[in-house]
Amino acid sequence: MHKKFGLSILFAFTLVVGFGGTSALAEVTAKLTTAPNVPPAVKRGTDTVVVHLQAKEYVGELATDVKYSFWSFGGTVPGPMARVRVGDSVEFHLSNAKGNTQPHNIDIHAVNGPGGGAAFTTVDPGEEKVFTFKAKAAGLFIYHCAAGSIVDHISNGMYGLVLVEPEGGLPSVDREYYVMESEFFASDPENGVAAFDIQKGLDEHASHVVFNGKEGGLLGDNALKAKVGETVRIYFGNIGPNGISSFHIIGEIFDKVYNEGGFGGAVGKGIQTTLVPSAGATIVEFKVDVPGAYALVDHSIYRVAKGAIGHLVVEGDPNPKIIRQGK
Repeated sequence: MHKKFGLSILFAFTLVVGFGGTSALAEVTAKLTTAPNVPPAVKRGTDTVVVHLQAKEYVGELATDVKYSFWSFGGTVPGPMARVRVGDSVEFHLSNAKGNTQPHNIDIHAVNGPGGGAAFTTVDPGEEKVFTFKAKAAGLFIYHCAAGSIVDHISNGMYGLVLVEPEGGLPSVDREYYVMESEFFASDPENGVAAFDIQKGLDEHASHVVFNGKEGGLLGDNALKAKVGETVRIYFGNIGPNGISSFHIIGEIFDKVYNEGGFGGAVGKGIQTTLVPSAGATIVEFKVDVPGAYALVDHSIYRVAKGAIGHLVVEGDPNPKIIRQGK
């Protein structure tokens, strides 16, 4: 039986820095952000970063007139985005709220070790577990819950992104955004609330495919913003759990694509559409030349009808040298 419990999570990073070779420590809470916002760039050397993560469930909006029983990190779907530096030592604390009814853990794809940390973090309600890992590889990584029946936890919303910056950080851009695609397999509502339907998951028949946790997550007041002449960087994750995303922005060409979110290989240039596997990520950059509303889509196009569409609204003056009507 699939239990409709969830975790609302308080996600906090604390940076611990030694001064003057003494044992005195200063704690600095790093800023974590909910999608589509991105944490500020790391302006320091490598250090020890302490993470406190707690969990809860909530009922929220999946689509118009569709309430869903979400499981989450940080009380949002996707969970908060974290940003550290390659070489950091990360001390990770995972607690399970006393009122919850099942174990949870976390698998961080930036971790080298059993279960990506899941082997050390399976925690019962009212308890806390701690593990420490070295951020050895720079890149954009998925994290997700992997406890019990992993499909339940992922399908209900327990995932997010961790950016491990390379040495020296990334080149500055005008705007950065956090976007995540996910499939939901919603049952018929019971008492007005839908939940995960395992048979739809097994059949790979998603009822909804959405950006940032709900239909319309990047539309209307939730649309991304930019101005003509700005360079935009999008950190894009695809949790799946089944589908490969064909990420595309209608009317734009990606100037740079960091393939599968890595910094060690060749950077793609002049890319129209980039494939992002389930439980994978990518980073794209592009300069906006003309104003208008640009649609972000999964170009496996029937998914647009299920919700995989958002907008980037660009303001500024027209540029007839780039595009105009007529001759």
